[in-house]
Amino acid sequence: MSHADPFITKLERARRAAKSLATVTTMQKNAALEAIAQGLEEAIPEIVAANAEDLARGEANQIGDGLLDRLRLDEARVRSLAAAVRELIALPDPIGQIVRGSTLANGIKISQVRVPFGVVGAIYEARPNVTVDIAALALKSGNGAVLRGGTAAEHSNRVLVAVIQRAISASGLDGDAVQTIDEFGREGAGRLMRARGYVDVLIPRGSAGLIATVVSESTVPVIETGAGIVHVYVDATADPQMAVQIVTNAKTHRPSVCNAAETLLVHRDAAPRILPLIAEQLLGAGVELAGDAAARAIAAELGEADDETWSTEHLALEMGVRIVDSLDEAIEHIDRYSTRHTESIVTEDYASAERFLADVDSAVVMVNASTRFTDGGEFGFGAEVGISTQKLHARGPMGLAELTSTKWLVRGAGQIR
Repeated sequence: MSHADPFITKLERARRAAKSLATVTTMQKNAALEAIAQGLEEAIPEIVAANAEDLARGEANQIGDGLLDRLRLDEARVRSLAAAVRELIALPDPIGQIVRGSTLANGIKISQVRVPFGVVGAIYEARPNVTVDIAALALKSGNGAVLRGGTAAEHSNRVLVAVIQRAISASGLDGDAVQTIDEFGREGAGRLMRARGYVDVLIPRGSAGLIATVVSESTVPVIETGAGIVHVYVDATADPQMAVQIVTNAKTHRPSVCNAAETLLVHRDAAPRILPLIAEQLLGAGVELAGDAAARAIAAELGEADDETWSTEHLALEMGVRIVDSLDEAIEHIDRYSTRHTESIVTEDYASAERFLADVDSAVVMVNASTRFTDGGEFGFGAEVGISTQKLHARGPMGLAELTSTKWLVRGAGQIR
């Protein structure tokens, strides 16, 4: 039944489509995903043209280089989005998977199976790639998706959603499964947060401010994705060349994203031989470094760090550097300032590595690897919904399984209690 309110009508359509998606075959869902991938490739000129309008407006509004980079869709990025959609085709369908099961003493058989959430809402900003990622993940996991992509990417998202809806419909499924509420502006975002009964779970992706607003104002259950104040700790036994490569990659590979490193911690015993090498490499790459007094005594070209340095997600070519006396002090610093996203240790000492893995309380904890690997695609999940920094249900990169709930199936033969 159609509702007089156009906003509610969209939610009802998404809910109705989600109900039909919950029972379609894996083959049908994969065919729709292939149609989406082909649709994206065929629409590259249209997508890039729409994105150019968003970029021009973003530059005029001075939204900053970091957001502009996230906003940009060129031909290569659109093709990589299509490739990510195709990767989902090859992944197992989580729906119907048995999580656990048993036969009770009375002969009743119980099994816990994965089922879709229903309708997944997403609120994000200046990230048109998220439009494709969440729509595709929702489709494969049997969910509807209601997307609020923000005004910065308004033209890009409009074209992307139209491409996705056409592809789903052309493959014989209900194109209403993916909806955009961008036309309702900020009011629409607020209403989505209160759409309990229409939307089953809400996922915010964006700035710390955006995430905090959704977490505090939403009556719909929220899976919290987090800002990334990400640390790399160079231990006393670290190999210098490995340390330089990991820190440089973690900071400079793509500084505008949440898995980019923001703080470098260096053990005092390693600092004289390793910090000058790292500083030279980072400064040469255009990174602004701000260090504590001990770091500045070793690398004079560093600026002066303060408490704000350690508590800022820069999302730019800026980094804080601090010298610590021990692994304990490094872990204490991380405990105080981390957003619980990703932390990495560079070390040749097995005991230090295992202690770091055990004691650091973040969604992803690494040994001798760049923090840039915290990513659904890199983890083999295909696309990702986001990176959860909470501890309920999902933590770390979220793929298909994280967009499911479970239900219990009980099969009896007349048993009574």
